[in-house]
Amino acid sequence: MTTQKRVYVETSIPSFYYEVREEPEMKAMRNWTREWWDNCSCRYEMVTSGAVLDELSEGNCASKARCIELLDRMSIVQVESAVAGIVEAYVRDQIMPGDPAGDALHLALASFHKCDFLLTWNCNHLANANKFDHIRRANTVLGLHTPLIVTPLELLGDNASER
Repeated sequence: MTTQKRVYVETSIPSFYYEVREEPEMKAMRNWTREWWDNCSCRYEMVTSGAVLDELSEGNCASKARCIELLDRMSIVQVESAVAGIVEAYVRDQIMPGDPAGDALHLALASFHKCDFLLTWNCNHLANANKFDHIRRANTVLGLHTPLIVTPLELLGDNASER
């Protein structure tokens, strides 16, 4: 019996599902997000967090209610007390920016809850090949699992041969 791989869905994913900007790169990211979500997400155990729901609720996106609704059927991973220490280590060691409720928290939650993937369009701080070795080293020192940090396009590629 094969278990489904676990995907932590970060805030940018539902946001891009309902992206309205018309620049070519924004449209492409929206289309890849929708294609992955609509055709491939069922192959994974999808999880998110209260932090993602909070970010979406507090944002000024016109589609925020629909973004939140996308996450309705997902399991919500809990912010255990150990997660605060992980976030603090990421910020202290300059693995992630100093906003403890942002990228560091998403990475800490995906790592602590042993997600196979952290799905994001944040290519500055998360899905960034130049940062991945730093993240892996930090997680090794902290005794944590390191999820692959990917975009929907990368997971589409993984499933393209299965269509």
